[in-house]
Amino acid sequence: MKPIREADWKVFKQVRETALQRFCRQVLVDIDAINRDAALTAHQRYLTVYELIQARDRTLDATFDGLSRSDAAFRLMLMRTLGLVSEVDLARFSDELQQLSVPLKRWVSGELEGGRLVGESCSVE
Repeated sequence: MKPIREADWKVFKQVRETALQRFCRQVLVDIDAINRDAALTAHQRYLTVYELIQARDRTLDATFDGLSRSDAAFRLMLMRTLGLVSEVDLARFSDELQQLSVPLKRWVSGELEGGRLVGESCSVE
């Protein structure tokens, strides 16, 4: 992809940080829910948390690792696909970048439901 405009790049860096915090906050909420599940043994909870973190690390890597103008539109599309970008944040970008970053209908590792990857529960607050 071609690099995004300078104005979009400045906004992207801010939105990226907000989206990263939303993603991490949701992972911690999910871990807390697993930890409180009395139906699971401590070992089962541990294994479930371990698997969750491994899966979320792959998503985090694909979505947030690397910061370059040439792949910013792609990264924004991933953030939007995961439901991490609010409409207010999205409106800060140029129309061109909004169109380039339309969320995916499908994700390599699974189907999407309501803009979120099945098994992913990130949301914009």
